[in-house]
Amino acid sequence: MDRIRKALDLARLERAQGGERAVQNEPLGKTPTTAIVYSRTRIFKPPAEVLERNRIMLPGSEDPAAAAFRMLRTQVLQRMDANGWRSLAILSPAAADGKTTSAVNLAGSLANDRLHTVLLVDFDFHRPTLAARFGLTPEFGVDDVLSGHAALEDCLYHPEGFDRLVILPARAVLPNSSEVLAGPRGREVVAELRARYPERIIIFDLPPVLVADDALSFIPLVECGLVVAAEGRTRRNDLVRTIELLSKLPLVGTVLNRATDTTSSY
Repeated sequence: MDRIRKALDLARLERAQGGERAVQNEPLGKTPTTAIVYSRTRIFKPPAEVLERNRIMLPGSEDPAAAAFRMLRTQVLQRMDANGWRSLAILSPAAADGKTTSAVNLAGSLANDRLHTVLLVDFDFHRPTLAARFGLTPEFGVDDVLSGHAALEDCLYHPEGFDRLVILPARAVLPNSSEVLAGPRGREVVAELRARYPERIIIFDLPPVLVADDALSFIPLVECGLVVAAEGRTRRNDLVRTIELLSKLPLVGTVLNRATDTTSSY
């Protein structure tokens, strides 16, 4: 664990020396927006046992991990709001670092803020698991949009219990995914998402950085990133290499997943 923490500290120091901007507090005077009524977006109810098995927490959970994600949400929002960013890539060095679980829980916590709506997009076409995390079997997915077999509005799903959150899942592995994401059609889809929902935070779940070139091909289309590492699993050299490869992408932070240290109760 000490090696991972040292690597995270090193990454933060290098970012600070590179001129990272100071974080401003959330502006005061905002009022909660009204409830959303979904028309084209499909609504489904995630089975409670599936959420529990996949370590997905409902908003308002008293689980200590939920409190940690609320803290992460506040820090991410401050950094994004300070820079006017609305698109965030969730990244990790390798597989099984907890990237998708972190993406889902952060998205749910961001949406529960009530000042934001969130769109969570599964762009991990090597191992698309976002739908399964919610117990959803989608009729269409973003892979169908990219291949021209479905319209974007036919692939959006709202999970009950997660107010203000919409997910755009992928149904299947997509051949040549890095070329598709960085190509004209991928750029069109991202532009459409950002134009349709200019005030919405869009979170992209991408393949691990050191497993495939999808993430590196895609990051020019996103404004900032969050790196997830796993205690006892992520190797220090892999984390440092990942940070190096992402040098052109502003990072809002790093997450140490599966940490064994616990904080005392308040």
